[in-house]
Amino acid sequence: MDNQKVRVAITHGDTNGIGYELIFKTFAEPEMLELCTPIIYGSPKVAAYYRKAMNLPGQFSIIQQAEDVQDGRINLLAAVDDEVKVDMGMPTADSGLAAVKALDRAMTDYRAGLYDVLVTGPINNANAQMDNYPFPGHRNYIETCLGEGKKGLSMLIGGDLRIASVTEKTPLKDVPAAISLEAIVEKVTLMQQTLKRDFYISNPRIAVLALNPKTNEDSSCGTEEREIIIPAIDALAEKGVQAFGPYATDEFFGKGYFRDFDGVMAMYHDQATTPFHSLYTEDGVVFTAGMPIIRTAADVTPEFCIAGVGEADETSFRHAVYLAVDAYHHRNEYDEARENPLPKLYREKRDESEKVRFSIPKKHSNAPFNPKPEVKS
Repeated sequence: MDNQKVRVAITHGDTNGIGYELIFKTFAEPEMLELCTPIIYGSPKVAAYYRKAMNLPGQFSIIQQAEDVQDGRINLLAAVDDEVKVDMGMPTADSGLAAVKALDRAMTDYRAGLYDVLVTGPINNANAQMDNYPFPGHRNYIETCLGEGKKGLSMLIGGDLRIASVTEKTPLKDVPAAISLEAIVEKVTLMQQTLKRDFYISNPRIAVLALNPKTNEDSSCGTEEREIIIPAIDALAEKGVQAFGPYATDEFFGKGYFRDFDGVMAMYHDQATTPFHSLYTEDGVVFTAGMPIIRTAADVTPEFCIAGVGEADETSFRHAVYLAVDAYHHRNEYDEARENPLPKLYREKRDESEKVRFSIPKKHSNAPFNPKPEVKS
């Protein structure tokens, strides 16, 4: 691999939110430009307005195309040609459109191979439209542009916790019907592949949460665990995926058992986001798994209520840049190793104890809650 710095495309997000404040504060640290080369997809006029109005640190160089990027400086690519009126703290049609235009230009440039990873600025889906087309969200937009029919997975990353959910933003009343063996197997398998390739975890251990409380104590709480979740865990074991559970959410997080796993798969949106946001209030990152592009984002909204007053905390955004760069290196190393595997110098003896190891989830329906299944390395 060469020593070229990782080219990080950054979309400015909603131009009336905290996007530019996060960007300039993040790259005010000199070591950030030693780590990567940023390409901000945005508006030079809006960027200059924020920098002057808020007295933000950081000089930037205006470029018209990504081919003109230079290392050692903040490159601002003019992705939004129109005049954009800035109304700090006010979501408008213009500010939402500017966000979508920047993302659309970034998608075009990625297909041309002009940068390596993408970090997206916060956007408000409600006011983001292009030609009367409602913005479906960053991940869905990336799926449409680059996915070739494949679906991604949104993961929350912070400290010791990497978590996603099977049904994601499905309304709570529809969650039980949306949970299926196939959906669990698909999402957990995708998480496992992502942890191996983008996080360089050789044999990830994934905890699967229960839908109902006190699953091992009161069968009247529901039957999804016995009929769907445990069979899904068994099916994952047959595929060689180390999945364990189902675990009752309150005990799992209350006693810190999540720290014993490399990933956690929840059943629904709030089951994942509530504990995550309780544990990681400043440095959480959103990671889009399963797509050709590595995309991260700060786990924040445009926060219109504090836009322009200088109170935005850039920690999460900085961690999003760190994670994108790390994932890029991990993916390259993983793919390179698979393309050029070292020849085996000995014949491996099959460890039949794997059958016992993966039978652990079956015991949960009748045995006491066991958050720490022993895994033979």
